[in-house]
Amino acid sequence: MKSELIVDVQPDEIAIALTEDGRLQEISREKRNQDNFSVGNIYYGRVKKVMPALNAVFVDVGHEKEAFLHYLDLGSQFLTTQSYVTKATSDRRKVPAVTRVQRQPEVGKEGQIADILHVGDQLLVQVSKEPINTKGPRLTAEISIAGRNIVLIPFADKVMVSSKIKKESERSRLKQLMQSIKPQGFGIIVRTVAEDKRVAELDNELSLLLRRWEEAVRVLQQTTKKDIFRVSEELGRTIGVIRDIFSPDFNSIQINDEGIYNEVRQYVELIAPDAVKKVKYYKLKQPIFDKYDITRQTKTGLGRTVGFKHGGYLYIDKTEALYAIDVNSGSKKLYEDQEENAFQFNMLAADEIAHQLRLRDIGGIIIVDFIDMDTKEHQDQLYDRMRELMSGDRAKHNVLPLSKFGLMQITRQRVRPAVEMNVQEVCPMCLGKGKVQPTILFTDNVEDQLIHYREDHPQGRITLSLHPYVYSYVIRGHWGKSLRWQWRRKYHVEVIEDQSLGMLETKIREK
Repeated sequence: MKSELIVDVQPDEIAIALTEDGRLQEISREKRNQDNFSVGNIYYGRVKKVMPALNAVFVDVGHEKEAFLHYLDLGSQFLTTQSYVTKATSDRRKVPAVTRVQRQPEVGKEGQIADILHVGDQLLVQVSKEPINTKGPRLTAEISIAGRNIVLIPFADKVMVSSKIKKESERSRLKQLMQSIKPQGFGIIVRTVAEDKRVAELDNELSLLLRRWEEAVRVLQQTTKKDIFRVSEELGRTIGVIRDIFSPDFNSIQINDEGIYNEVRQYVELIAPDAVKKVKYYKLKQPIFDKYDITRQTKTGLGRTVGFKHGGYLYIDKTEALYAIDVNSGSKKLYEDQEENAFQFNMLAADEIAHQLRLRDIGGIIIVDFIDMDTKEHQDQLYDRMRELMSGDRAKHNVLPLSKFGLMQITRQRVRPAVEMNVQEVCPMCLGKGKVQPTILFTDNVEDQLIHYREDHPQGRITLSLHPYVYSYVIRGHWGKSLRWQWRRKYHVEVIEDQSLGMLETKIREK
């Protein structure tokens, strides 16, 4: 399988797409220059409300919505962590050693948060779920620093190995290895990708994670008691995706920005030196998402209606409580027998549903209304097929058999908002205004835009992006006669095509 990561860096956002054999599997967009409350960020926050009925508190971490912290998310070493934070903020000369803090009694699994936290208390917390819809971030007070192969947990003092590593000899080797190199007072979770890794590689990553912890404590020591601020930021989304999914089977990482390219290259060189040649700087004029067919696939795959083989299609609707997916066979029949026809279309739909859940990163409760089938054998085969297709999903999930109403219930871990894109375009003629300008004036209007842009930006080269149909019109004619050549000579502009634009939409940028 050919896996590629495509990174499209724009002034206002970074879009990251993962493809397998050319088919878009995952896509995410991250706004730039904004304080996004990503999973893994660590904050020094203040308790704003205590809710005994929920056994939880609401914490101010700087988000417009107060963040939620449940009693069970305090962690057994919460009191020890609080004691360490007090010591670190009272003596700012050096980072205190974790082992120098006196261990406090563990927080049990049964208790009341009102007995531990009060309004105005400050504490160290970490985002475990990003803000979703009207809800603020969800927090945990059990701090962890994630790497590619291992996760570092201050004050835990245990070594745990991923249950997905099945070989008992390898589990024992990794556990003994990490116990021998980890510093006292820290716990370690060994991730699945650490299987068969050498001690030097794991030791280097452990040192990196320890440095990140110390840097977070130094930031914490710079505060005053009244501050609310971010102590440590999780790696950028690009690095985070690479950390979680990178493998030797990865074919290439294509990036169209030199700064992000250098950042990713340095990270890959750290975690997998032999694979650094797979990181490539994309220099072509054609937009990177157009080159790798991402633009077309997002427009066809992220709408309310999604087609699949042989004319079938899905309706995907979102409510506040759940996602509803309706399976339809369309007008085409694969078999004359109605039962067999329903079964075959349901099996095809299952493949697309598993793909859509991953592509959109849908979480929470999903209800699938398959085409009705009477045969128990067919129902069981569909259930087994759905479980098989979902087995490769990195998010935690649970698939239930079909109910007597023909509905399948799926739950999927939700840690960040689902991918939502408006795949509809404004009218290419009126641009949403309801009235159409004479099309003969379109190129005159574009030239006016170039003149005004040049007045504001007299130096440097610029690019003009046009819809492919309009681009074809602009480049027609012999060299020296086409509009593209004339605009290039007069305004030092390079004309390129961009599939994401509307028919008469333009985009002018500094090159």
